[in-house]
Amino acid sequence: MEAFWIGLQNLMVAPVLIAILIGSVGGLIIGAVPGIGPAIAIAILLPATVFLDDLVSLVLLLGVYGSSMYGGAIPAILINTPGTPVNALTTYDGHAMTRRGEASRALSLAYSASFFGGCFSICMALIALFVFGPFLRDLGALFGQRDILMAAVLGGVLLVAAHRQTMGIAAMLFGFGFLIAMIGRQSTRKIDRYTFDIDYLFAGFNLIVVIVGIFALSQAMILMTGKDDDPPEARVTGGMLSGFRELFSKKLISFFSACYGTVMGIIPGVGEFVAQFFSYSTARALSKEPARFGHGSPDGLIASETSNNAVPAAAMIPLLALGVPGEALTAMMMVVFFDAGIKPGPDIFENNPDFLFSLFIALLIINVLVLATLLVSTKYIARMIYIPNRFLGAMIMLLSFVGVYSIRNSLVDCMFAVGFGFVGFVLRRLDWPLVPIVLGLVLGSIIVERLTAGAGQVKSLVDLINRPVSGTLFVVILMVIGFIIWTSLKNRRQHYQ
Repeated sequence: MEAFWIGLQNLMVAPVLIAILIGSVGGLIIGAVPGIGPAIAIAILLPATVFLDDLVSLVLLLGVYGSSMYGGAIPAILINTPGTPVNALTTYDGHAMTRRGEASRALSLAYSASFFGGCFSICMALIALFVFGPFLRDLGALFGQRDILMAAVLGGVLLVAAHRQTMGIAAMLFGFGFLIAMIGRQSTRKIDRYTFDIDYLFAGFNLIVVIVGIFALSQAMILMTGKDDDPPEARVTGGMLSGFRELFSKKLISFFSACYGTVMGIIPGVGEFVAQFFSYSTARALSKEPARFGHGSPDGLIASETSNNAVPAAAMIPLLALGVPGEALTAMMMVVFFDAGIKPGPDIFENNPDFLFSLFIALLIINVLVLATLLVSTKYIARMIYIPNRFLGAMIMLLSFVGVYSIRNSLVDCMFAVGFGFVGFVLRRLDWPLVPIVLGLVLGSIIVERLTAGAGQVKSLVDLINRPVSGTLFVVILMVIGFIIWTSLKNRRQHYQ
């Protein structure tokens, strides 16, 4: 209980509160502008976090992460264009309701469902910290170098498995990210890896440079090479509170959707899309009017928005508990932890329990602040959808270069960011995922670091899995791989029948 009050006190200072406000409102606006999204916004903000306090930096990024999906529902409902990728499913029923003249009802339902999903996930995390906090402090003793190594490997396997239709491509891109992580001088043994005697590469690629290039600059190139289309006008009238009454009448669907989002957020490499798929399918199965799904069903809209907003708080759990990011946004947040000298993992429960409470309480404040902002300013935020794409692209590019250069005052960093930007641009054109590269880079660093640190205890491959935790994780890895192979063979048999 003491850690809770200390965590709350950590938030009650002006810089942190200002960061929460800026992140929340900024994330709303970013989410409401199609073509940007939280990953690009966080990539642009990362260079600035180098100069900020660690808690200020994290709540700023959490504000963008936690609020962007609220804003992303606005263009998805009004103009059938998702503001963020995870709002794509919202277009199915949300825009259909707009075409029926129910835009305000759809927006109110989306806000209510998002708020419930976010608060449900945060409350579950806080309850877990209260109930299991004393036991979690002993978690560090159970996790050695080999256990964290196997957890990182499991994260990579789950990431590949999550890209069901493009697993080969995801595995290749994950390997590419892993290769980038290998570049540089190995700190303990002083071994140069893939540096080719280039001085810049001795320190390896800066993670912020890679992220800004792959996400922000590539999207800027897409926007600047595209057309400025004028979206159709959609008017928003009426109050925004009616959705809570309707949500309360759909308690079962709301509860299941929030549970799916929480569980899928905890599993590394899964995230919002799988949570939405399960919650949407369950809602359709429970609905008395399943034929309306995809044609303006309030149940479908509730399922989509509840599940995707339950993921952010849950996705923080594997990051904080194991030091294994579940997806790109939490991988980016690891940069802030590294810069602050805080190592996410089991030891954080013993060394920084108040810090954990600060993060989850901040997420709760963010959800309340976002909802209050939307209730009074939806009409004005909705105008963001009319900003020209090329102007957005130019602004993203300018901010990206300023941010990258400010890290080390290096033009070389900017050049490498452009190189990674072209890589991201090509991948976007091919419709290949970008997330595996970033997770390959982050998880690759963890795997190499933990394998090197634990090398003295490893005489054979069996020594990697001869501990209770690492052995259990290894069994889970084999089960996931077996499930992938079984599913592939089953689909192949069905194809040839």
